[in-house]
Amino acid sequence: MLKKGSKLNSILTGTCPRCQNESMYLDKNPLHFSKLIKMNEKCSHCGLKYEIEPSFFYGAMYVSYGLNVGLSIATFLVTYLILETSIKNSFIAILVANILLFPFVLRWSRNIYINLFVSYDKKYKK
Repeated sequence: MLKKGSKLNSILTGTCPRCQNESMYLDKNPLHFSKLIKMNEKCSHCGLKYEIEPSFFYGAMYVSYGLNVGLSIATFLVTYLILETSIKNSFIAILVANILLFPFVLRWSRNIYINLFVSYDKKYKK
């Protein structure tokens, strides 16, 4: 499932979508907020330029919106229907979940967006 060559591997690990040999980000840890969206200009292994065109990652905002809606629905279902909390507590849980998972959602949305346009290429194997 997470073997090299799968889109899921590239999305969850933040590696280059073409060769999957190195991280797209300067700092792999999404909890270092000052370096959260700082990316390498291009892959040193295959030469893929990450920002395919100017302002390329603005499109990732739409992916981020979808991920946050999904996260909010899942949080609501768990807190309200399974844990049987009040509506007010469910919405507080949604806010907390969105705030805590913000750095991960931001990176995942960028990873998903670039993987929509770039596919794995076996000729760039190590």
